Amino acid sequence: MDQIVEQVEQMTDLEAITLRHSVRVYKRVRIEQEKIDVIRDEIDRLNEKYHLHIQFISKAGDVFSGLPSMLAGWKNVSSYIALVGRKRDKLDELCGYCGERLVLLAQKLDLNTCWAGMFKRKEVKAEIGDNERLVLVIAIGYGVTEGSSRKSKPVEFVTDVREDDMPEWFRCGVTAALLAPTAMNQQKFIFSLDGDKPTVRTSANGPFVRVDLGIVKYHFEAVTGKKVY
Repeated sequence: MDQIVEQVEQMTDLEAITLRHSVRVYKRVRIEQEKIDVIRDEIDRLNEKYHLHIQFISKAGDVFSGLPSMLAGWKNVSSYIALVGRKRDKLDELCGYCGERLVLLAQKLDLNTCWAGMFKRKEVKAEIGDNERLVLVIAIGYGVTEGSSRKSKPVEFVTDVREDDMPEWFRCGVTAALLAPTAMNQQKFIFSLDGDKPTVRTSANGPFVRVDLGIVKYHFEAVTGKKVY
């Protein structure tokens, strides 16, 4: 376990953000128990801090089976993270924020991931209380490849801050946010700056835009160390 923890600490969040790409096709290789333990420890911390019910499910079963999943490109997914929480405002955003923290942790553990928008919800084996909701799941395992980068919008397309008024730390944060996975690569967010206070909002409607908002917030904060409002 100590060796695994040391491995995680050797990679920065920015390095993990840069290296990580979405992967839908996996090897038939089980994740080592030591790595699962590290992920579950982090899940416990996030659940306690944000009052969520995120769960690591080691056997994917039929969650990624059937024609829709095949058309989406899923293959050999063995495990997943179920993003579950009490029904409330900003649940989607919180799950995006905490889920992406786990995605980057997985990258530091040499694991591959992909946020799943198309899967069999009825086959998800997570515990979901009467007042809880399953938001999304994240596929996790050893990918056949490391995935590939996708086209991003220019920085000026996702911020209303003028070039001359943009601090370097803010530009770095927005650049990191543009590397975040978003549904169908829609990148529907706008960063603003009020003094030294960064904010972000959705720029249009779209599938899972609130989850995306949480994901990009985490990228920005992980790189800049500044809270986004």
